[in-house]
Amino acid sequence: MKVAIVGATGAVGVEFLQVLERRNFPVTELVLLASKRSAGTTMEFKGKKYTVAELTKDSFTGCQLALFSAGASISRAFREACVNAGCLMVDNSSAFRMEDGVPLVVPEINPGEAKKALQANGGKGVIANPNCTTIIALMALAPLHREAGIKRLVAATYQAASGAGHAAMEELKESTRAWLDGKSFEPKVLPHPYAFNLFPHNSAMTDNGYCEEEIKLLKESKKILGDDTLKITGTCVRVPVLRTHAEALNVEFKKPITVERAYEILNKAPGVTVLEDRAKNRWAMPIDVAGKDNVYVGRIRKDLSQDNTLELWVVGDQLLKGAALNAVQCAEVAFK
Repeated sequence: MKVAIVGATGAVGVEFLQVLERRNFPVTELVLLASKRSAGTTMEFKGKKYTVAELTKDSFTGCQLALFSAGASISRAFREACVNAGCLMVDNSSAFRMEDGVPLVVPEINPGEAKKALQANGGKGVIANPNCTTIIALMALAPLHREAGIKRLVAATYQAASGAGHAAMEELKESTRAWLDGKSFEPKVLPHPYAFNLFPHNSAMTDNGYCEEEIKLLKESKKILGDDTLKITGTCVRVPVLRTHAEALNVEFKKPITVERAYEILNKAPGVTVLEDRAKNRWAMPIDVAGKDNVYVGRIRKDLSQDNTLELWVVGDQLLKGAALNAVQCAEVAFK
């Protein structure tokens, strides 16, 4: 099929190309799209060079699939042109995630939503890719939710520079180099010094004191799991890691579930890998998971302060399962 990638030169755009090639997605024609500033850039796919074109309203002619990762404003501006061209839009931004009628999909959890939406829209429409933090958490939580029912989730997330894009990753490298060389460095992408530092997530603050990233986790989890009774709170933190988010999850269940049963479930869960060595106090770390498709989980233990509650440690590559991989999987399910 003819596939367009919007935001092709960005961090997620680069991953789109690699994921499509690695999974042997049936691309017969490829259109790489970006801003006027990035137009003319050359990128490679399956050994062939492609030139990035400027995104316009006419860019989707003949396309069956468009993978978007260029920000919410671009997604909103080009949605109509994309779907009117008969093209399925899989959008990685926050633009449509909570819109009624737009499926918010993690294929291991609610694959039927993608298929239904495509059929209902006559072969065109929009599938929203959830926030990376939400995807990574729910890959571990959804199988446990099916078993015992989640009552309350308390999450603390440790989020890599990749979540703020390629420029943030470069700023982390440059600021670290400057710090080690004893030179001053003025941050331009993120609001605070990043090298050897961490700070509450830099997304916009809301009136209730939660940042937008924390609100996304709450709202998106309820929509994906189809359960508005869930009680969720979180604290999202930006940490000086290039790629791969980590999350500490405290999960209260409606029904009793043992640590042993949780391990049994997660060892069989698709897209999940259990990695740990208790004797050596060794658990999944970003350096283990960067570049890996699966979400890694471990350090499951009983909360000693509360009944029916477990603690989990979850790590996932933000650019892959948290973004590009999940989007391509959505397309695979929709067109299957």
